[in-house]
Amino acid sequence: MAERILMNEYKSLSQEDWVNIDLQNEDIFNWKIGLIVLNPESMYYRGYFTATMKFPRNYPYSPPEFRFLRPLCHPNIYSDGKLCISILHPPGEDEMSGELASERWSPAQRVESVLISILSLLDDAEVSSPANVDAGVLLRKEPETYKAIVRRQVEESKKDIPEGFVMPTHESTMRTNSVDKVDDEDFWADSDVDDDVFGGSDSDEDLDFDGQETSDDE
Repeated sequence: MAERILMNEYKSLSQEDWVNIDLQNEDIFNWKIGLIVLNPESMYYRGYFTATMKFPRNYPYSPPEFRFLRPLCHPNIYSDGKLCISILHPPGEDEMSGELASERWSPAQRVESVLISILSLLDDAEVSSPANVDAGVLLRKEPETYKAIVRRQVEESKKDIPEGFVMPTHESTMRTNSVDKVDDEDFWADSDVDDDVFGGSDSDEDLDFDGQETSDDE
């Protein structure tokens, strides 16, 4: 089951502009990821942040492991690139940390929700209990110095952009979305389909349900 779920998620995410995914050694349980920040208001805008995701064999019942490959100065990222983020913690409540079960991993979560949470975490750091104490102190006491380090690391991250890969931007994704919307509108505007193609009635009173069986009767 895990292979099927991961393959579907991989195919779906491969259509997204904000993430670039390669399977390591064609292994669906081991992904190499390029996270692309497309929010122009983010300090990390236009960064290409490489990471690995390793999935357990019982996925989605247990969370994946995530690790940035290039060091980032961030209160919630350890020096080895691993994250301190609730969504990657095992299911169930944790009395020690105070995390609720709803904040942690559950089988209902998917890779996309994890990656979106990580992108949100970059600009919305939790400094009350930092994994990187030095980065937390720097963000609180010397925010301009912190921002300068982030800008430098964003530029360094661009060295990891794969050869031949075209980096999307906020502007390019907006143009693509606009074209898709226009194409959809043109399709419906030019359609010759009769509005009443399904033979719908103007009133529910004309419908006869007497001969239909409900699922409760089966």
